[in-house]
Amino acid sequence: MSVQRPGAAEFVPAGADLTGLREAAPACRGCELWEPATQVVFSAGSPTARLALVGEQPGDQEDRRGVPFVGPAGKLLQRAVAEAGIDVATTYVTNAVKHFRFTQEAPGKRRIHASPDAGHVTACRPWLSAELAVVDPEVVVCLGATAAKALLPKDFRVTKHRGQVLRLSTTKGEKTFLGTIHPSAVLRVPEADRDAAYAGLVADLRTAAAALS
Repeated sequence: MSVQRPGAAEFVPAGADLTGLREAAPACRGCELWEPATQVVFSAGSPTARLALVGEQPGDQEDRRGVPFVGPAGKLLQRAVAEAGIDVATTYVTNAVKHFRFTQEAPGKRRIHASPDAGHVTACRPWLSAELAVVDPEVVVCLGATAAKALLPKDFRVTKHRGQVLRLSTTKGEKTFLGTIHPSAVLRVPEADRDAAYAGLVADLRTAAAALS
């Protein structure tokens, strides 16, 4: 069951540019994840990107460094983006949830990733909505189920609808959206199936690239 949380709306400065949003985000108390996390992990990439990549939440390395997609999944994503013919320098990367959710047996022990629940996604959505409105990308790629829940229709399922181009209304007009697997999902499949999973991710990203007008 999802827990009701106050949400980030009161912490998002109205009319702020991307720098203003990044500067305000560390003060967010819209859910409880801020307290155990090392820091907020907001976004990276071009503020005028034509294509945005939205993931789930920062992982352990991202939480420590304060930058999204710098761990193993991020490196795989960068490789897949390049293979899909997308210039990494012209993309914007962020997450549906801005703090690392994890479990830990004791201080000093390894921190184990725990997926954010629907309440975390809802609480953090004002940040995601604000940053996408500022960047105003033509195409938004949702990486994994959590990002899809944040931005795509409720009946969207990654396993069923991945790679399909969707035209959805936003505050900046109609935009193109596409859902695919999270790069961490490629790393989790058995090694014998990893090449096929990776190829599927690249194929979906090529579809997103082709959707750029």
